[in-house]
Amino acid sequence: MVPVTDSAIRASFVNCTKGEAKRLAVPKDLDEQPWVDLDFLGWRDPAAPQRAYLVAESGTGLVGVALRVAPQTGHVRRSMCSLCLTTHTGGGVSLMTARKAGPSGRQGDSVGVYICTDLACSLYLRGRKDAGRRLDETLTMAEKIERTTASLAAFLCKVVE
Repeated sequence: MVPVTDSAIRASFVNCTKGEAKRLAVPKDLDEQPWVDLDFLGWRDPAAPQRAYLVAESGTGLVGVALRVAPQTGHVRRSMCSLCLTTHTGGGVSLMTARKAGPSGRQGDSVGVYICTDLACSLYLRGRKDAGRRLDETLTMAEKIERTTASLAAFLCKVVE
């Protein structure tokens, strides 16, 4: 992913108002992000743990999505991220829902995805962050990255439909 600025991030959101995008908490460490290893920029709101945000490149530019994180249950089990296919124990994977863009979103329609709770899928995929267990696969790293970006693009497509 190419480095992005605060203003580009705020302008990219498709499922919230301009006022909401202006008020959301953008990471303060944008200059320190490992951009070359990121397929998307994802972060949790430190002041509101139930909020998360994701910004990805698409054919039309940046697409930003505001997410709601479902509350964790008390069960400790292994779960798999739908994007990077990394398995985590306990609360390492969360259901995150995004209000759909446009009229259907204003009526309350949303879509969800099970994703790494810390939104560090790109780093887990590349082995830059230890998650515990990854599937044994014969795919190359480039193929794994392509699969992850395709899964992300499919989710984003559902948001903007």
